[in-house]
Amino acid sequence: MSHDNLKVFPSVSERYQALVQAGDLDADPAQQQLALRFDRLIRDVATKRLATKSSALGWLFSRKSPRNEIVKGLYVYGEVGRGKTMLMDMFHELVPVKRKRRAHFLDFMADVHERINAHRQALKNGETKQDDPIPPVADALAEQSWVLCFDEFTVTDIADAMILSRLFRALFERGVVLVATSNVLPDNLYRDGLNRQLFLPFIDLLKTHVDVVNLDARTDYRLEKLNRMPVYLSPLNDENARLMEQAWHAATDGASVVQDSVTVKGRTVVIPKAARHVARFTFTDLCSKPLGAADYTAIIQRYKTIFIDEVPVLDHPRRNEAKRFIILIDILYHHHVHVVISAAAPPDKLYVATRGTEAFEFDRTASRLFEMQSEEYLETADASRAPGVA
Repeated sequence: MSHDNLKVFPSVSERYQALVQAGDLDADPAQQQLALRFDRLIRDVATKRLATKSSALGWLFSRKSPRNEIVKGLYVYGEVGRGKTMLMDMFHELVPVKRKRRAHFLDFMADVHERINAHRQALKNGETKQDDPIPPVADALAEQSWVLCFDEFTVTDIADAMILSRLFRALFERGVVLVATSNVLPDNLYRDGLNRQLFLPFIDLLKTHVDVVNLDARTDYRLEKLNRMPVYLSPLNDENARLMEQAWHAATDGASVVQDSVTVKGRTVVIPKAARHVARFTFTDLCSKPLGAADYTAIIQRYKTIFIDEVPVLDHPRRNEAKRFIILIDILYHHHVHVVISAAAPPDKLYVATRGTEAFEFDRTASRLFEMQSEEYLETADASRAPGVA
């Protein structure tokens, strides 16, 4: 490697431009500026990493970036669908460190509470003499992840609010770099929350360790692309399978697809495919297993758009699956969830049995499936869902 070219890491800007040139994204000046800001953070992280290593170039970087100099992260806020998560995910993928973690903020805090409870149990059992769980928890988190990337940074739980200041002070003292997306300014976190005055020191701490950036992109690109796609595809053939994949790629917008789960009354409900706030299931996943209204509600509390593949034609022997499908569609409809479905037949041909209460109830389901394809429903689906989607 030449010393004249110390850029040994990839660029978010280059990745973004490649997607624009491929026609996968429309160029947006605000997104381009944020990509450049992420590039700068990658350089800062790479410089800090080299400064702390005994490498041939360490002496050069250490003069510019002392070991005790903090690397300021980024807190990116803005409206839904503007590309915050997409760009943060690019950064997470490209930043040249091994110890990094990308998580939904609420999932991270659930992990923190589990660690705190485990430490308290260890103290109770005499396995440790450390009364305060925060330092050892911060030690473990910092050891595992130097760069932390959080999607949907939001604080609504008083238990989270009360520990954030101490936890993140300890993490920042250990050199952790924070990157987060949110729908609100730091000053509006935990707004109107119980005992908010106890939370305010965290906001000051946060603003000391991150640069706050507003992504003011001109439109909701995710919804714009998805709303150009059909949302009910039948019959089940190769062409509709291709269109289903096209809609999935538009909704996930290049984000990493992972398996997820939600816990309902002590049970684990598996989400086979998830990316950002989009989840994908087969009909079998949702309706051939012993799931109910509480399970479906838990899923949509986390995911804004639901894909359902391969809904079959149902008859009386499959009435239990039909009942679950009726409940599922009722919940999706009442919560104005954006749904994309591939099915063996149009909605009014999905249930062919003429006896039993399911036949009568399915008329309502078919009507709702038709309505959920309308422009009016799709507009209200995005506007009326719970806030917090990046």
